[in-house]
Amino acid sequence: MSIILALLAAIFAALTGILAKIGIKDVNSNLATAIRTIVVVIMAFLMVLITKQLDSIFLVSRKSLVFLVLSGITTGLSWLCYFKAIQIGDVSKVVPIDKSSVILTILFSFIFLGEPVTTAIVIGGTLIAIGTFALIGKIKKSSDTSYSNSYIFLALLSAVFAALTAILAKIGIEEVDSNVATFIRTIVIIIFAWGIVFFQRTQNQMKTISRKSYLFLILSGIATGLSWLCFFAAISIGKVSIVAPIDKFSVVITVILSIIILKEKPTKNTLVGCAIITIGTIFLLF
Repeated sequence: MSIILALLAAIFAALTGILAKIGIKDVNSNLATAIRTIVVVIMAFLMVLITKQLDSIFLVSRKSLVFLVLSGITTGLSWLCYFKAIQIGDVSKVVPIDKSSVILTILFSFIFLGEPVTTAIVIGGTLIAIGTFALIGKIKKSSDTSYSNSYIFLALLSAVFAALTAILAKIGIEEVDSNVATFIRTIVIIIFAWGIVFFQRTQNQMKTISRKSYLFLILSGIATGLSWLCFFAAISIGKVSIVAPIDKFSVVITVILSIIILKEKPTKNTLVGCAIITIGTIFLLF
């Protein structure tokens, strides 16, 4: 069941990217993220109501609450570091460094959660990491890009925080319903998202967003909510070292959907990277 939920999380995460791609046109990315997060909060709260877990929110232990809040904070910090890194550095270097969170998540699950180290997990995780780097392709230097070490450090921090998110959530979710845990985390994340918007003073741009953009951003938020609900349900009953890498299979699904829906043309690196990630995911499935 944890594997099925992880695959569903990957599918919804892929839909998130495609829908956001359509809706984010001419919209500030941080503002778009904040708008989408509102939808996620509403979805998470509705799931709590539907599953009749509203009262259990007030019964969450102090330990679980602390780790869930910390998980939400690390998600926010990961976003802050990532967007700052791509603002001051070369995206082609930032992205592959950020994607190394897959390997870090597996390593952290071994170290902090005591999950067993198996050959399949090591091989599968390594292949997924290699495939992700292959998707990026060759790094091309730009003459107008500042190559200070600060953005590389920020990209590394982004990967570390992203990996810690899953580990902290796994600890905090042990004695908590996964839907309640998702709702608590999302509350923290929405504070971060809107904090960034007000810090950048982009909230006034909401008036200029078209109906089409709002529609696709809302649909993207729904897909995000479904992805998060499936992912955290998966790690609540399964191993993080298996669930997290399978969730990253969303990269392959995103590429497939971008070819079908957005009519994007795949490159050789794209096809090779997707093939390697798929093989790595199959290792984890068995």
